[in-house]
Amino acid sequence: MKLLLDENLSPKLARALSDLFPSTLHVEDCGLGAAGDDAIWEFARTHGFAILSKDSDFCERSAIQGTPPKVIWLHVGNCTTSEIDALMRGCAAAIQAFFADPSGTCLVLTRKGVERSPPS
Repeated sequence: MKLLLDENLSPKLARALSDLFPSTLHVEDCGLGAAGDDAIWEFARTHGFAILSKDSDFCERSAIQGTPPKVIWLHVGNCTTSEIDALMRGCAAAIQAFFADPSGTCLVLTRKGVERSPPS
C-alpha cells in the first residue's frame, strides 16, 4: 500500500508512515508540490498510489470517477502531524481492509477513527 500525501500534509508524515505503508511519498517528493488536483490524481492513478488528504475534493472526485486511485480523507480539522500519525496507526487494520475492498473509493477518517467508507 503506497500513499501519496497531499500538500496540506507535512512531508515528515510520509517518512513517519513508511514503516506501515512502504513507498509512501509526499507530493513534493514527486515534483507535484504546486500541482493541481488533476495532476496529483493522474500521478497517483498511474503509479499505484492512494491519495491521503485533508481536502474533501479528492473524496468527492472519487465518488464521481471511482478508482483508481483510492482516497483516504482525513476529516480532522487542525491537528498536528503526530496526531495524524497516531490516527493512521490506530486505523491501520481498517485502512488495509479498505485497500483490499475493490468497491471502496474513499475512506473517511475522523479524530474518533473510521467514520465511513462511502459506496462507490
